[in-house]
Parts: sequence; C-alpha cells; structure tokens
Amino acid sequence: MKNKKWMLTAGVFGMVLTGSAGVYAGTQLETIKAYLNHGLGIEVNGQKFTPTGDKGKNLASITYQGSTYLPVRSIADALNTEITYDSKTNKVSIGSTSNSGSTSTASTDKNNQAEIVKAKYLPADLPLPTDAKIISLIESSVDGGKNKIIFTYTTKETLLTVCTSYKGYYQNKNLTQYSQDVQGEGFNVIARKEGKFAVSITGSISTTDKDVNEITIVWEDE
Repeated sequence: MKNKKWMLTAGVFGMVLTGSAGVYAGTQLETIKAYLNHGLGIEVNGQKFTPTGDKGKNLASITYQGSTYLPVRSIADALNTEITYDSKTNKVSIGSTSNSGSTSTASTDKNNQAEIVKAKYLPADLPLPTDAKIISLIESSVDGGKNKIIFTYTTKETLLTVCTSYKGYYQNKNLTQYSQDVQGEGFNVIARKEGKFAVSITGSISTTDKDVNEITIVWEDE
C-alpha cells in the first residue's frame, strides 16, 4: 500500500468491518451512541469513491467521539488490498498474510479469488461455478504436515446443478468410497481415494442471502 494514496475530507478516521455476520458474535460488544455521517466525502487514488455493501447498497461512515470510521472491506477492495477475518480468533487482518500452516480464514468479493484458492489447494479440474465467490477459507496441517482445507463459496447456480457437476466429476476417479445425498434444500457428497484424499462437499441455501446457495468443500490429504 506504499504507492497507494487515499484521502478523506475528515481529519481523523478509523475502520470497522462490515458485510460479515460473524463479526457481530461474541462477548466483547459494547453499546455506543454514534452517528451515520452522510456528509463525508471520500477519494481513493484521487477519484470520488462511495463505499458499498455486498448487495450494492451505499454505506455511510460512522462518527463516534470525534473519529470517523469507514467500512474496511469496501475500502480494502477499492485499494485492491486483501482482507481476512478469522472467526476463531475474532481477528481482522488487512494486507497479505503468511502461509505458514496456521489456520486462517479469508473472505473477498472478487470472483477470481475462488479460482485462485482452488488452484492453490484443490485439484485444478475440480468443478467450480463461474460466479463462485469465496466467503471463507480455513487451512491447517494435520497428521505430520498433511493439509486440511475447508473452503466455502456462494453461487447462484441451483443446488441440483452444482451437485450434478460434482457427481460427474467423481464418476471416473477410481474412488475407494463415494456417496451422495440430495434433499430439497441441500445436498451432501462424500468421496475418498485411499491413501490420497478424502473430501466432503455440502450445499445449502445461504442463511444470509436467500438468492444464493452456499457450498462448503472439506478436503483432507491422506
């Protein structure tokens, strides 16, 4: 971010995370009286900028005790800067993070990030909807360095379409185990190749946005 300059028309500012339901959970919350600042002008790299949420709704800054707080996810996207939220530690990280094997959760609104994550952690030919948006990624090392990945994305593709694509993918993989359970509002696919991998793929309607479906892939090396 050294070469990226951005300006606010307020003297003092801070940042708050928006767009992630998990950030509101926990016991460290404190009720405050603050104000939505609809009069604040924002410029990013010399261009007028209006923060927006996941559904394109304009977001106002918040003024509290002389400081102005901005929606950090929207600002980070404007600056093309990675932002991650770890629900286990309740920690927000801005900028690139280390891949040292520690558990981390990433979230982004950019479509291509899902493909990048798949290319790094999962088989290159694993089906992924073209509109897939990653909402979380947890990676960890188990049993002497073997990788375990929990990858969740959203898509507007129907659950039947997504499930069928994974069924077709695993048909010719010479698996040790395969099972599939499809119900009205969800599906579950379990596949295993002994000595190679075990994977579970579940799909359901998103609890936060009924217009999209949420798919979770749990992949573990054997």
